[in-house]
Amino acid sequence: MKHFKTLSAFFNYMELPKPEHPMLSVLTASNDNFLPCPKESSPPITNDCYSISLKKVIKGNLNYGRTKFDFSNGVLIFLAPRQVLQWDSSVVFEQKGFSINFHENFLKGTELAHQIKRYGFFSYSVFEALHLSPKEEEQIESIVNNIEHEYQSNQDQFSKEIITSQLSTLLKYANRFYERQFINRKELSHELLDRFNAQLQEYFETGQLQQNGIPSIDQIADILQVSQRYLSDTLKKETGKTTTEHLQLFLVEEAKNILLNPNKNISEVAFELGFEYPQYFSRLFKKKEGLSPSEYREKHSLN
Repeated sequence: MKHFKTLSAFFNYMELPKPEHPMLSVLTASNDNFLPCPKESSPPITNDCYSISLKKVIKGNLNYGRTKFDFSNGVLIFLAPRQVLQWDSSVVFEQKGFSINFHENFLKGTELAHQIKRYGFFSYSVFEALHLSPKEEEQIESIVNNIEHEYQSNQDQFSKEIITSQLSTLLKYANRFYERQFINRKELSHELLDRFNAQLQEYFETGQLQQNGIPSIDQIADILQVSQRYLSDTLKKETGKTTTEHLQLFLVEEAKNILLNPNKNISEVAFELGFEYPQYFSRLFKKKEGLSPSEYREKHSLN
């Protein structure tokens, strides 16, 4: 897999004009018609840059992260450094939108360097891209116009601060719009929760817990074909609990059923649920139930 350490090397590969700044580029539909990628196709590639792009794909599939998606609407896509990007010759872009690319070192020494890591949508896959309403698109494009104006002006000691401030504003609006998207997609969020629980149930019923141990959130996300961060954010918005909390609650509920079988000791119950160490199982159970597994068994065997 090809990896590009500089913005210039990445742009050279993409057959785009050399950026005005060694660590920053702003492309819009208005500047020299370079927005649709001139490179017809690419195998998987990565680079050390962040990318924020508003794109509309007329036809074809774009692989972004782990997901292939067919775009029919304009969407805002966020790429983090070292995230995999791939496309083929069937992709046709509409002449619309913008693309802001900046090397991770561009943010060094700024508040945004710390803030940007808190925005989970840089870890989302393309299926979870942000679909903007016309009004939201206008707001974003207004900010991008400010960034482009500063980018095209003569650079001075204030340029970087002004640009990073505008980038920070753009990301705050994106975060707000994502909150709106989570609300509007309530049914999809509930469906994802159901699929998450069904996957855990299947994992338990087929003996995979005992055989392979407790699955990681990444494993479950892969099976559900979503990014780990999007899964966590969606369940958090839907239930107020993280994916880890849901996993732990599932294990505790299954433990309650198994504990009612007096022929199994606490260690056997722990191993059946995928715990490598019975002590960890006992601590988790007591934390969630207020009783140790032994106390729970004694209490309910008397009823």
